[in-house]
Formats: sequence, structure tokens, C-alpha cells
Amino acid sequence: MIREAVISSNIHSVGYDDEAQILEIEFHSGGIYQYYSVPRTIYGGLMNASSHGKYFHAYIKDVFPCQQVR
Repeated sequence: MIREAVISSNIHSVGYDDEAQILEIEFHSGGIYQYYSVPRTIYGGLMNASSHGKYFHAYIKDVFPCQQVR
């Protein structure tokens, strides 16, 4: 999955698979996680948020099932 770099103290890059509704986030720590059944509106909200980290914690973390892929 192709990820786009973002300016964030915690998140390095974000990718999204529209067809599978998978959100992939690479953290500065090196971990990469895939979040499942994520609507495109949530991905759009994350990419347009003034704080990617705050949006992630409010609307994604502990809301969608996820798996660490690296």
C-alpha cells in the first residue's frame, strides 16, 4: 500500500485502500498497523485534521479492529 507522509509528532505516513476499506498507519516508532472497515470519511478526516495524532486517538484507535503488520 502506498502511504503519504504527514506532519505529526507520532504518525509518519498514512495509506488507504478504498476497495478494502483498510487504513494503514506507519508510526515514527517504526510500527505499521492496518485498521479494518474504516470508512473513507474517517480517512479523509485524518488527512485533513489539524492534528493527525489527536484525530487518530479520538476516531480510530480502539474504535476499529487492527493488526500490526510490522
